Amino acid sequence: MTAQPGSPINKASLKQERTAKRAKKLEQYHRQQKRSKRNRLIGIIGGAVVIVAIIALIVSAFVLAPKAANYAGGGAGNASSIDGVETFSNVTSHIETAVTYEQTPPAGGPHSRAWLNCGVYDQAVPSENAVHSLEHGAIWVTYDPAISDDELKALKALLPSTYVILAPFEGIPAPIVLSGWNSQLQIDNADDPRIAEFFTEFWKSTNVPEDGSPCSGAIDAPGKVS
Repeated sequence: MTAQPGSPINKASLKQERTAKRAKKLEQYHRQQKRSKRNRLIGIIGGAVVIVAIIALIVSAFVLAPKAANYAGGGAGNASSIDGVETFSNVTSHIETAVTYEQTPPAGGPHSRAWLNCGVYDQAVPSENAVHSLEHGAIWVTYDPAISDDELKALKALLPSTYVILAPFEGIPAPIVLSGWNSQLQIDNADDPRIAEFFTEFWKSTNVPEDGSPCSGAIDAPGKVS
């Protein structure tokens, strides 16, 4: 006998069909939820691994990075305490033209109104700007471009992180020359203990025309490395 529309048999079949569809949709929903949860977990684990790796790289870079030398500084610039230091009587004034300096490298005298931002340079820097930095208490460390890479690396390791300019200089009278305001020391190699003595006495000296003035915020010369 054929079930008529609205008969109890037909209604039961429709109910079973709807129940089966709901069960199937519910199963699909649960599978989708499990898949999403698994993907989120994978993403969280992957992100955590990346973060840990980044932190490890930062820590390694910090630990392995060469430390800047630390000097007391702020001395009165007493040249008599260090063998071989020369002193001069250069005057300070601001000019807008090139200057022929009495010392090579310059150790004071007329200079540009803009100081040179302290740092490491792999090219020669303008003397007129560097001299202004000396007036602020910086030390200008110049080296003969012919010195070896190992010697230059050793020299860099002796420098503080601020108030110092490192740059090559053609025609200097020694492989390495340290210049402060009206003070200068010629040395043959980076092993010379007088480098530390010079920095202790003349670096950020109180005996400069513009003690406490900054060594940043002005101009960079070409070739600045750091």
